[in-house]
Amino acid sequence: MEATNEKVFISPARYVQGEGVTARAGHYVAALGQKALLIADDVVWDIAGEALSESLQGENVSFERVVFEGEASTREIERIVKLGREQGADVVIGFGGGKTIDTAKGVADELKAACAVLPTTASTDAPTSALSVIYNDDGEFESYRFFDKNPNLVLVDTGIICKAPPRFLASGIADALATWVEARAAIRANANNMAGGKATLLGATIGEKCEEILFEHAMLAYQANQAQIVTPSFEAVVEANTLLSGLGFESGGLAGAHAIHNGFTALHGEIHELTHGEKVAFGTVAQLILDQTPQAELEEYLDLYLALGLPVTLKALKLEDVSDEDLYRVAEAALKEGESSHNLAYELTQQQVVHAIKAVDVHARAFMEKVGLSE
Repeated sequence: MEATNEKVFISPARYVQGEGVTARAGHYVAALGQKALLIADDVVWDIAGEALSESLQGENVSFERVVFEGEASTREIERIVKLGREQGADVVIGFGGGKTIDTAKGVADELKAACAVLPTTASTDAPTSALSVIYNDDGEFESYRFFDKNPNLVLVDTGIICKAPPRFLASGIADALATWVEARAAIRANANNMAGGKATLLGATIGEKCEEILFEHAMLAYQANQAQIVTPSFEAVVEANTLLSGLGFESGGLAGAHAIHNGFTALHGEIHELTHGEKVAFGTVAQLILDQTPQAELEEYLDLYLALGLPVTLKALKLEDVSDEDLYRVAEAALKEGESSHNLAYELTQQQVVHAIKAVDVHARAFMEKVGLSE
């Protein structure tokens, strides 16, 4: 990305959050278009499809539902774009998790249609951004795809999200905790953010506030999610995971944590069973180590990650018997040209990345022993 001294901040046009707001989806979508292409998998549709259908029909928005096939890949986007052209869709609705949403953004961009995002989990910060993470058909990270604009609408129904497995909320917290760790590193390096410019004061402040809210409310929100109830702490964490993290990473910048996550996708095996946020959690601790974070601060992150059941040992990451050869493959992918690892204020070697990954395991196990936890 070309270097610039311009400060850039971008965001979705409208963000709506609250319990039961799916009932108002038709009202907001109708302002964007009358012929919707609705992307959702069968699981999501069974949970909340009826409520969304009734809301759209109540506002005279016609829609054609397309079943999402599971991977945010170029091929999946092209398949759905073809259907959207046949329909003449003027608005694309992504209803589901992060990969459904990233696919919907790609489809909307190709169709030059409005984009409405309705997440059913708070597991990633994908909903608000003007980019999609594209994987190949085998689930290996391929590229970031950047768009001319952010979604026109992000509508977050906390009544639906509180019924999702708590593991998804924990994954979103992990993704969001990377926000300030990476943004402050990118700002320190005077690197460009994901919008192609330097961070504004607002972009930096959002990232910092995101972390503050998560350390204060994460466990209360997680417990509320376990009970499937909406509380003020749950609302705060859903907003931090979705809006604050989304604006903070995009207008602040990414760095080592997400690059190491992307490196992990080069591996095959059980690690692919883990969520995006679970792998980002490990990458975040690795970046904290590379940043020479003091032990007391590092242990604050480890303590929260462990309380949320996030993987901070190689065994939990499904890599207990990983070879050095495979770890060097991770490092190679994390350091390739164009990766966000180059937004750090220091140059990394493959060996340093491998050693950082091993150090996460060493420090996490030492901390667990210190506080009386077993793997």
